[in-house]
Amino acid sequence: MPAVARWIWHSDSWSARLARFPLGAPAASVGIVMQARARAYIRGWLPSVPLPRPSIAVGNLTVGGTGKTPIASWIAAYCADRGARPAVLLRGGRWGDEAQVHRTLLPGVPVIENADRLAGAHAAAANGADILVLDDAFQRLDVKRDLNILLVSADASIEPRLFPAGPAREGLRAARRADLVVITRKCAGVGDAHHVAQRVLTAAPGVRVAFATIAISGFRRLSGGAEVAPRELAGRRVVASAGIGDPGSFGFQLEAAGARVQRLDWPDHHRYTAGDVTRLIRARAHADHIIVTEKDAVKLRSIWPDGQDEPLVASARVRWDEGGRLVTAALDRVLRVRTPTTSLTSTPL
Repeated sequence: MPAVARWIWHSDSWSARLARFPLGAPAASVGIVMQARARAYIRGWLPSVPLPRPSIAVGNLTVGGTGKTPIASWIAAYCADRGARPAVLLRGGRWGDEAQVHRTLLPGVPVIENADRLAGAHAAAANGADILVLDDAFQRLDVKRDLNILLVSADASIEPRLFPAGPAREGLRAARRADLVVITRKCAGVGDAHHVAQRVLTAAPGVRVAFATIAISGFRRLSGGAEVAPRELAGRRVVASAGIGDPGSFGFQLEAAGARVQRLDWPDHHRYTAGDVTRLIRARAHADHIIVTEKDAVKLRSIWPDGQDEPLVASARVRWDEGGRLVTAALDRVLRVRTPTTSLTSTPL
């Protein structure tokens, strides 16, 4: 997200509160519209069409920062490991970096970018897919799904302000539409994650909850090669360059590995320019490493100059802290279906 949006959404300074004030009325309107829209789909007043293959939707209530891409990739890999032929469906559009990350993490798995999810699903089926993983689709109520997974971050405010006054697309009561809620964390503690889970259960009684950590598992050079273990960063000076929804957590994880971190935060989905690369190279002169996320790496690989020391790219790993069996059991049920069905639950708001 742009720095100004991050400041308006998250700062408690008087100037940020003043900037948010005129956004309160539009945010209230967004909340009303989103609740009315959800009710219309749940009650059948608006059509929700079936997809040509069994589907698993992964999404969140906020704009970025919940670990959606690594979780969706983990799900697709799980399905592939069990003999299925998954495809990942994304909205696509002007960013494109999340699709490239999926292609990097899931070699051989079709990644379809199409704002029309039904058309994308038919393209995936024509490409041989027998199960669909819909990335960023919790609010896509116009298509049915067999499993609806909602991610909620323990690293962020549990009930952020609605857009445009904050990053929230919907309020927490929308968790009632989920078949399964995954509480993700990158730097929050276990206690924080359980506190968030209790808030979710208060808003959506009875929903099943699992807990996952999105952890840095290692590093590779921008052009590839052997992986470097996190312990190799102990005592090293690093520049953490991140154009993601939650750059602070990236820096925190590097510090937890023992690195001395200088953060260089960019807006989410930042498109690196030659000038940005020059800035990174200059920063490298005063550090042992530049470290970027995979989301940044997919844009830097094509423009990084030959002969310059390459950044290290952090690999993200999903670790199930609690409820992993709930997740795999739910995925196994979808894998056994292999025919389109309606959602497993349809609790009204």
